[in-house]
Amino acid sequence: MSTDPHRVAVLVYDGVKLLDVAGPAEVFGEANLLGADYRIALVSTTGADVTSSIGMRIAVDGGTSTQPAPDTFLIPGGDVYPRTPVTRELAEAARDLAARAGRVASVCSGAFVLGATGLLDGRRATTHWKITGELAARHPKALVEPDAIYVRDGTVYTSAGVTAGIDLALALVEEDHGPDISRQVARSLVVYLHRSGGQSQFSAPLQGPPPRSPALRRVVDLVTADPAGPYSLADLAGRLNVSTRHLTRLFREELGTTPARYVESIRFDIAKSLLDQGYTATQTASMAGFPSYESLRRVFARELSISPAAYQRRFATARREQAG
Repeated sequence: MSTDPHRVAVLVYDGVKLLDVAGPAEVFGEANLLGADYRIALVSTTGADVTSSIGMRIAVDGGTSTQPAPDTFLIPGGDVYPRTPVTRELAEAARDLAARAGRVASVCSGAFVLGATGLLDGRRATTHWKITGELAARHPKALVEPDAIYVRDGTVYTSAGVTAGIDLALALVEEDHGPDISRQVARSLVVYLHRSGGQSQFSAPLQGPPPRSPALRRVVDLVTADPAGPYSLADLAGRLNVSTRHLTRLFREELGTTPARYVESIRFDIAKSLLDQGYTATQTASMAGFPSYESLRRVFARELSISPAAYQRRFATARREQAG
């Protein structure tokens, strides 16, 4: 383990999310108890204290221009982005720190600040699942990966929402000091060292706006009301009184998918909801319209890279767990 201190500069601003700051800081602090030497400095563009998204004041150690070159530069997220454009002052401060840092990392919507510096151009990146589309639209040169917990591209790291900053910090500690130290930190903080699956396992069901076409909205209504019903292409076309060719074209042009895959996606979201409520995987498969548990398991493996049982262990409600 290196005896040299590792300087971590965290750029904070009004509206920053407190957990995006505290989560990674706790990881580095816990690693220090095991022999690491992370020196964390909270900095702002002017050196003035800032107010977090929940109204708590954050005392800073100085301005960005007075800080020595950091080994790690971290930009946390905040609800202010992407709701508003990144200010020129914040982007310039981030660009200056990034240019002097050994590596650069963002948590959640902090990726928008990195994007404003141009640092994500041509790089793989991620952010919270709710705003990956906006990140891709605002920074089209970035290669946005919507399902990643965190992404490394060279010396630039980006992570998904809030607690994913802890995952990212653990990965940085492992990079610096090896898996034994990071594993001990994860155990001490009672978190996963490496979470299986992507962030889609944390997303709300039926993402995105409802279909524009009345026929496609009717498909959602039909499958939601009776997930186990027959929904082959011919069945759906008959119920909607349209030709199979027309229905296929609607799905392709508006949703970019097939009728069968869309029906499966609705059933999948229903299955996640049932598992959240505490139903067994076998019950869920039947109630959500899957022909067998195995077919449900295959969809979970493809979409989330985890099994229905693993998903349920993470997200079942406390009420159902206690009742069981």
